[in-house]
Parts: sequence; C-alpha cells; structure tokens
Amino acid sequence: MSEVLFRQYDLHQTLRAASAKIEGLVAQWDADAFLKASEHDLIDKLVEEGSAHCPQLLRDQAWMPEMAEVDIEVHDRFFGETATRRVPQFILVVPYTGEKDVFYCRPSTWTSVVPQAQSLTTSELRLEVTGQFTDPAQLNNRFTEELDRIDQYLAWCREEIDRHNAALPAFVTGLVSARKQKLLDGRNLQSQIGFPIRRRPDASTYSIPVTRKTVSPQRLPRPGLGNGEPFAPEPALSDADYEAALHVLEAQRNALERTPSVVASMDEETIRNLLLVSLNAQFKGTAAGELFNGDGKTDILIRERDRNVFIGECKMWDGPQTVTDALDQLLGYLVWRDTKAALLMFIRTKDVTATIQSATAAIEAHPNYKRRGTHDTDGRIDVVMHANGDPDREIKLAFLPFSLPRDATSRFAQAKR
Repeated sequence: MSEVLFRQYDLHQTLRAASAKIEGLVAQWDADAFLKASEHDLIDKLVEEGSAHCPQLLRDQAWMPEMAEVDIEVHDRFFGETATRRVPQFILVVPYTGEKDVFYCRPSTWTSVVPQAQSLTTSELRLEVTGQFTDPAQLNNRFTEELDRIDQYLAWCREEIDRHNAALPAFVTGLVSARKQKLLDGRNLQSQIGFPIRRRPDASTYSIPVTRKTVSPQRLPRPGLGNGEPFAPEPALSDADYEAALHVLEAQRNALERTPSVVASMDEETIRNLLLVSLNAQFKGTAAGELFNGDGKTDILIRERDRNVFIGECKMWDGPQTVTDALDQLLGYLVWRDTKAALLMFIRTKDVTATIQSATAAIEAHPNYKRRGTHDTDGRIDVVMHANGDPDREIKLAFLPFSLPRDATSRFAQAKR
C-alpha cells in the first residue's frame, strides 16, 4: 500500500514546535549545569537540536531491484464484474539524505496533487509503477515525473527550513543570554539579603569593570562550596578591558619591531618589563599603584585575591615545544571561568611567517585546544582553550608573535648561557 507524502503535518507549525522545544530546554535546564556549561558549546548544541535537515534525493544513486509480479483487481464496467490479474511491478529505490519526517510535512506552498511512495525508510525512498509496458521510455517518464514532483515539494520545504535554521543561532543566543542573566541577577539579589546561603558551587563569573587609569574591582557574589560557607566573589576581566590590554601589547610590539637596534640586546625579561610599563601606563588599580604585575621571570598578571584573571606568558621561540611548554605553564595556573590569557612569542628566526604557522599548529595540537577565536591574522591569532580536566571552563588566549632582529640571536644565546 502506497504512502501519501507531504500531507500529515503542517511544516510551519512543526518548525514552530521545534523552536518552542528549545525554549523549554533552556527554561528547564538545571541552573548549575547551565551556568557551568561553555556558552559557545551550549548554543551550538541547542542550535543543532532545533535545526531541521531537509531531505535531498540522491537521484544519481537510484537503483531497481528485479521485477516482481503482483495481483491487481480489474473491474469490467460492461459486465460489472471484478477479476484478478497478475501484472509486472517495477520498484525504483532512491537514497536520500536528511530527515525522514520532512516527507510527511506539508509546506506553505502545495498543490492538490501530492506525491506518493511505496515505502519510506530513514535513508531510502521507494517508488512503484505497476502495469504492462512495452516502451522503456514510458516507464522511465513515470518514475521521473514522480521524482520531479517530490523534488518540487522538497524545494518548497527547504525554503521554510532554511529560513528557520538561519534565524535559529540568534534566537538561541538570546534565550541563553537571557536565562544566564536572569540566573545571575537572582543569585546576586539573594546574596544581598544578608542571610548565609548553603549550596554547591556554580559557574558564575563576574566582570571587574576596568577603566583607564583607575580600576575598581566590583564583584558580584557567587555561591559557596556547598559546606555552609557564604558566597565568595569570583573576578573576571571584561572582554572590553581584555581587548584594551591586548591593544596596548600590540602597540608596544609594533614599536619594538620598528626599533631593532634597541631590541637586539634585550632578553625576554627586559622585554617583559617594558610591556609591564606600557600596560600600567594605561591601567591602574585602586588597591595598588600597578594593576599588571610580574611573577617570576616571564609572567604578566592581573590577580584578584587568589585568582589570575589575566595571564600573559612571554617566551622566546625555540621550536614548537616552546609553545607546548608555554601552554602547559599557562594552564597550570589557578584559573577560573572566562580567564583571559595572552601568549607573547618573541621570534628571532629568518622566516617569521613559517614560524608563526608552526607555532599555530602547535597550539591547535595541544589537547586543551577547543576552537579558533575571532581574530585570525599574522599579527594576532585568538583561540579558545579549556582548563585542565574541565572542557566547560574556557580560557580565551591571544597569540601575539613579536618579530625581533635576527642579528641578535647569538647575543641572546650568549646572554642565556
């Protein structure tokens, strides 16, 4: 018995139901799990969940099984009798990609003549033509006409599905952002009531509003550790302040590259100190004169209590292992969600472009690498890493290569020894 296609459900309503399902998922998601999840990964997962995939017939892969014979009833209108006759049955099997359910949805544009199929699986569509044929072209035309009719309906479905899928990322991003803000606002309000709160930790991250020349850390509370202790704040550097700091580093990098005679005799600690001076000329903390500070020989840090909210690692290029070691060192710091980081690589090789490509490959090969970020040029490459042992704790890392004078290689090597 044949199946009638594109009639059972209304496609527009089906797509609206898919969007409503996403709203329900966001609203019912466990609050702690929602806040803990990577926002980027969460949006990707929800977009995939709410997307529809319109079928595509693979007509070039169609095939036919051997002909069979079936019994059909023939009504003789002159004598008013019904007889059974055995006739050939031809089946065309057409593979397809996409979702089977779309074949049962009626698009907004449709005709009174709807396609039919003998059967439908999750990967194949079977068409049937029964009867006596002496002309192969006539049989071919019967199958072609039905395939064309199905393709026309799929084209109408695809228009609606493409519009739905195109609008989904912005729709999901709005839902996720709104729920996240609602949860954080609620917890902030709760923390200000004055009563101790007992609960397990969540993923809340709160921004330190940095201003040029003045930094006044203002932290919203986060839950305690689930053992009765009160909320403790978790600091983070805002994206705008992170970008401002990177612009200072990029400007200082450009200045150093334009003065090779000055840079030639500098080691990485000296260059690091110059960068600290430039950063602290633009940013200032309220608790101390300097917001950015050095810890050890190579680090550039913004630290709030026991949290490093910005980590800059300075390294002299000495092969891809330099990058791996630097990333391991960065990731070994005590970090929290939304930590911002920068890897400043001082390059004294002849082929700077090849070195940058090699360094980038080493970053992408690191087991904590997740994806590329927004900037992707020779002057700056952004990536997203995750904290050790926790893929949901994301670290934004800017890779900033410095092209330093080549003739300083031997002096630098001697200085190290």
